[in-house]
Amino acid sequence: MMLKGLIFIKDRVIDILNNLHEAKTLIEINDLLGLKNADELRDLQKTLKELEEEYLIYVTKKEKYILLKNCPNLKIGKITVNKKGFGFLILPNEDDLYIDENNLNNAVDEDIVLCEIIQKGLKFEGKVLKVIKREFKNLVGEIYFKKKDAYLKLDDKKKDIVIKLDKNSTHNCVEGHKVLVEIEKELKNKYYLAKVLKIIGHKDDPGIDILSIAYKYGIHEEFSDEVLEELKNIPNCVSQSELIGRKDLTNLITFTIDGEDTKDIDDAISLEINNGNYVLGVHIADVSNYVSENTALGDEAFLRGTSSYLANTVIPMLPHQLSNGICSLNENELRLTMTCIMEFDFNGKMLDYDIFPSYIKSRKKMTYKKVNDILMRNNVAPDYIEFKDILLKMNDLAHILRKFKEKRGYIDFDLDEVKIIQDEFGKVVDIQKRVREDGEKLIEDFMIAANECVATHIYNMDLPFIYRVHENPKPEKIEEFLTMVKLLGYKIRTNIKNITPHTMQNILSELSGVKEFKTLSSLLLRSMRKAVYSKENLGHFGIASSAYTHFTSPIRRFPDLQVHRLLKKYLVEKDYSMTTIDYLNTLLIQVAEHSSERELAAQNAERDVDDMKMAEYMENHIGEEFVGKISSATNFGFFVELDNLIEGLVHISTLKGDYYNYIPELLSIVGKSTKKTYRIGDIVKVKCVAASKYNATIDFELVTENGNSK
Repeated sequence: MMLKGLIFIKDRVIDILNNLHEAKTLIEINDLLGLKNADELRDLQKTLKELEEEYLIYVTKKEKYILLKNCPNLKIGKITVNKKGFGFLILPNEDDLYIDENNLNNAVDEDIVLCEIIQKGLKFEGKVLKVIKREFKNLVGEIYFKKKDAYLKLDDKKKDIVIKLDKNSTHNCVEGHKVLVEIEKELKNKYYLAKVLKIIGHKDDPGIDILSIAYKYGIHEEFSDEVLEELKNIPNCVSQSELIGRKDLTNLITFTIDGEDTKDIDDAISLEINNGNYVLGVHIADVSNYVSENTALGDEAFLRGTSSYLANTVIPMLPHQLSNGICSLNENELRLTMTCIMEFDFNGKMLDYDIFPSYIKSRKKMTYKKVNDILMRNNVAPDYIEFKDILLKMNDLAHILRKFKEKRGYIDFDLDEVKIIQDEFGKVVDIQKRVREDGEKLIEDFMIAANECVATHIYNMDLPFIYRVHENPKPEKIEEFLTMVKLLGYKIRTNIKNITPHTMQNILSELSGVKEFKTLSSLLLRSMRKAVYSKENLGHFGIASSAYTHFTSPIRRFPDLQVHRLLKKYLVEKDYSMTTIDYLNTLLIQVAEHSSERELAAQNAERDVDDMKMAEYMENHIGEEFVGKISSATNFGFFVELDNLIEGLVHISTLKGDYYNYIPELLSIVGKSTKKTYRIGDIVKVKCVAASKYNATIDFELVTENGNSK
């Protein structure tokens, strides 16, 4: 039978099985299709095999066929395996499914698997029936030798596999080298042969610990030869010809505010008062002038998706010649920008705006520290005196804008962030909580205003665009959170029948006075969906915005660079042709999905680096005592968070004076005889008894008196 005939049978098979909720044998399906001869039966067998390989149908142990979507107890998804051995099946638009270690069926972390849902008591779990796809990417580890053969000790301890290294790829390798490898073939179950793609460095060399984590997430510090070749044509200063068609804003008082160590500066601000209204200027580096589509630089920026900030290591999206040079809005340097000018009244309502290409010359590279000294402590450094008044007016506007956003439902979780301080050799010397004062909030408020203005403008033009979206939380997730709050003994009066940003505001307000507030606000945030990039405007729940984008960081994020390209195409070139629209409708789906993936990879790398560096820091504090609060409880113990955000585990087996059990209904660990209870928010005194940089773990024990836990 011709291919067209096979496709026809495939469609008919799917159509017939779609209406059946019980499995059918080959002969039964043959009869339902009305096929008459042996050739047609063979074609049907081939078709069913293809449908099985495409995971559209499931074949039972009795060789019967059923559409997978008609089997609610069967699920396909990616599995994540915990360090402790158990895993979760990640399902889009559904809750993750727990899989016990005994039900993994040889699946390893990140496998695509077919799972059966099984019931254990009142809860449902998953059981892996089949590994559908095993795709190892970005495998990083440490080389060791056994006899004369080289092996890889994987950094990712969740992947329970053995890797032997191809001798032809290990000529320059020594024991202790951290390397990136690629699987060549499977020698036997969970035993693989791989070749070395890159020697990252020796494990004891400064910075190699961070680079190893970066490579694990596909974040590479080196740029290709093609990119380096294109850099030769990038100018070091702005030419007069580049100023044509741009508005001259060099007479406007503009300046930047960033961290003390920031070198890639992509936003400057200005403020004027006009008839009692605030005229705010947000001026963003015009990276798109230097990074074009269909170039090595443009392709590399897309592939990287974002700059990665890993402790004190920055792996940029763009080479330093661009990110720290011609694109960076450095003090007293002429720079090309895209400007969003917005006029606000004294209530924070936007009255007018304009978006256009421009060029500026920043008057001052300010730091958050010195700006906060002015805004919070009225302490003015000599070189900031001329800017004091404008900074105070800017702060007035920032407070107005924040109050305006809060009225419409803006949610400020104000979660703490960690700051890792290292010496010149990459060793951690201190762990601190990041300070967030009015200076940081001012920049945040101004950038939000510009992002929202740009998104709203293009949305109203009904043109293809990249939005930053944050969908409404799932009601069941919020109900689960409120159930937990109730178990802690608190009553929430907020009505959650119709969940809006105001709902979340009210919940946070009701909890604001309880001792567990910081922990609960973090848990509430986790119960919400993640913000992602999308071609479709789905709104931004957390900001309570009907249209939002990322426009203000094109040096660091690819979506912002893409937004600049779109603004030029629509507002400068006036290109609204159907050819362009059709092209963008396809392109922007890919840009949004890839950018979201790379953002998540960078976030995961940052988390892993923080965990590793915290453990490294605590290796030098074993035996010391600390005061912290219980941040979460599990069946194997509870975690204690210190004031500097370091978190360690108090294992349930170390609790003295009683036999302790985890009581999930109370979210607590309770002594069987004494009824001594440990729950989130409790303040406890602990001793650091173990820490491992390699495993990124910290172990605490409760400080005890007379054999009893304090």
